Amino acid sequence: MTRSDLVRTPRPLPAAIALVGVGAVVAVAVWRPWEGSADAVGGPAQITVSRSACGQGWNDAKAGRQTFTVHNTGDAAAEVDLVELDSGKVYGEVEGLGPNTSASMDVQLGAGQFAFRCLIEDTDPLTGPAVRLQGDAEGGAAVVPVTKNDMLPLVKQYEAAVSAGVADLVAKTDKLRDDIGAGNLDTARADWLPAHLAYNSLGAAYGAFGDFADKIDGSDAGFHPLEKGLWHNASAADLKPIADQLSTDVHGLQADLPNEQVDPNDLGLRAHEIMENALQFELTGENDQGSGTVLNTALANLDGSAKVLAILDPVLKPRYADLPAVQKWSDRTRTLLTAHLNTPVGQLDRTTREQINGAVGELLEKLAPVAAICEVRRSS
Repeated sequence: MTRSDLVRTPRPLPAAIALVGVGAVVAVAVWRPWEGSADAVGGPAQITVSRSACGQGWNDAKAGRQTFTVHNTGDAAAEVDLVELDSGKVYGEVEGLGPNTSASMDVQLGAGQFAFRCLIEDTDPLTGPAVRLQGDAEGGAAVVPVTKNDMLPLVKQYEAAVSAGVADLVAKTDKLRDDIGAGNLDTARADWLPAHLAYNSLGAAYGAFGDFADKIDGSDAGFHPLEKGLWHNASAADLKPIADQLSTDVHGLQADLPNEQVDPNDLGLRAHEIMENALQFELTGENDQGSGTVLNTALANLDGSAKVLAILDPVLKPRYADLPAVQKWSDRTRTLLTAHLNTPVGQLDRTTREQINGAVGELLEKLAPVAAICEVRRSS
């Protein structure tokens, strides 16, 4: 599996999401935002949903931690949210609940007015009966849903940044092509890294590049074969067709860029995936074809992730309490990578590798909820 294969895989569920099997073949995603091991209050309440009715069966309502069994009595898959009506915050969520299937929803609820909201394909959203809870229990983690209107301006902002980044990539790739065409391989080795980093700092965008991702930065085409040849004594004649094709593909990407839309849901996902890929492909040394610059590439990946997070800040800041911890571990990772640029992973001592991998692991843990928080949710 190549790096570009991985970045287009479906969105993995972050730590705030668990998979629950229902029957033999149905899987649903259940959000469990609470933490701790205390038992839920009482037995599970049986909540039924369908096209015609939502959230029936919530009796003996009380504050505190509790578990609901949500059962779809209808004929179409449903998404079911438990919402605080005054704030609009979602405290629990079940996705992909198929007909005649059930799933558990575990929540921690404080005082307030709540209702179940059902989102079913080809059906207007349904909001169930309002239930008022009283008591001293504190509510658990919850999030105000992100709408398409929240995300579209941010996507446009990111696409503009990507367009500028691709223009820089074109210039640097053309310079690399010209070096090789002129037989200046020492200069080409110096110019390979800036061009490669220009691509890797694009961040969230590369998941939207389609086949260009494999052509530009796949294991068998683009930058990596050039790297292998440049650092393993290939001739300029052998490298020229690869460099020419890379330049052609980068220009093709630039021309096609207006058609390569970034999905709003991908933006939050890529913030995590970029560094997940760095951990798998760069920090293991797997992508090193001789230049010894995978830590430089990992730093470019970190830059790409930072660009995504900066643009998502208006959405994340009011919704994600651990956002300062994301910055903390991002800074720690940046410090460690910067201290060891141009060093092959295999030449790092064990302590340094553990420090880098540990910092990236902590960063990934803090980034895991970002995709779920930024996921566009239908509310009307």
